[in-house]
Amino acid sequence: MTFSTNVLNRVVSASAITAIVTFGPIFTAIAQAETINGAGATFPAPLYERYAREVKKKYPDLGVNYQAVGSGAGVNQVIAGTVDFGASDSAMTDAEMGKVKNGVILVPTAGGAVAVVHNLPVENLKLSRKTLPGIFSGQITKWDDPQIKADNPGVNLPSQPIKAVVRADSSGTSFIFTNHLSAISPYFKGRIGANKAPNWTIPNVTKAKGNPGVASSVTRTPGSIGYVEYEYALKNKLKMAQVQNKQGQFVAPSLQTANEALSTVSFPANYRVFVDDPAQGYPIVGLTWLLVYKSYPNAAKGTAVKNFVNWVLTDGQQINDDLNYTRIPAPVAQKVIQTVNSIK
Repeated sequence: MTFSTNVLNRVVSASAITAIVTFGPIFTAIAQAETINGAGATFPAPLYERYAREVKKKYPDLGVNYQAVGSGAGVNQVIAGTVDFGASDSAMTDAEMGKVKNGVILVPTAGGAVAVVHNLPVENLKLSRKTLPGIFSGQITKWDDPQIKADNPGVNLPSQPIKAVVRADSSGTSFIFTNHLSAISPYFKGRIGANKAPNWTIPNVTKAKGNPGVASSVTRTPGSIGYVEYEYALKNKLKMAQVQNKQGQFVAPSLQTANEALSTVSFPANYRVFVDDPAQGYPIVGLTWLLVYKSYPNAAKGTAVKNFVNWVLTDGQQINDDLNYTRIPAPVAQKVIQTVNSIK
């Protein structure tokens, strides 16, 4: 499924594109074998690993190495110029972009849900807009708290401490999660706030590295609750909570409900979007970006990056559904391709 393009078509105008290029993908032949190295977000890692394999069907001599080290590390490596491309689930700020010597283009590649996962002997756990931020701000510390019981009438909730599992690294997944909780809870916003590396001042908290680390920790810790990208929850067969959205509905994460939430997203000229409390669908969603330079001193590297991004935003988008990520709407993808083809 794809998100709606009604709003998108209006907000991304051709005037945002500074280079004069042919509309549509421009695939430049790679004269010899070239490998590009990237690092960053773990949220899209399953997708990017698949991209790296599949792109070779069109470009046999193009190698793509990707290290899932977290969004914060990805941004820092782009600023330092130690990678050919970075990746982040939290769009770079103006201050961060200003530190990139060769300039930077934010390339949206996919969207998806952040699932709230738990290790309880309970099916279809429901968490309201009051309860979820209450847990992750330390206001609610036991599973049989009256507020959680009110969300789940008739459910036998255990009388045990809540053990929160959060990210140890600077993380775009953490940003997506805390950005939503900050939007729906003034208390959470004031105590924790939206951040790639939040200061978790809550009891019984465990920190784990990357989406895989959080998923693993929740799996082996009874009474735990954490947050991971939806595909990791599926792969690890974790129980996922139904989260209350803006309309008051309790919604489980899925490709369909993520698409519903992202259906009204509009992309500005720099393609930087923050989704905090969507009007419908599953409410904890976000986008993810490749971070590529506006110019590459090595012409072969620049050509390889262009080819990779062109492929990702055309043929590669067919893979997104397979791994439960939303696609970037075709009109937006074409605009991004034009921008990327201006790389020098």
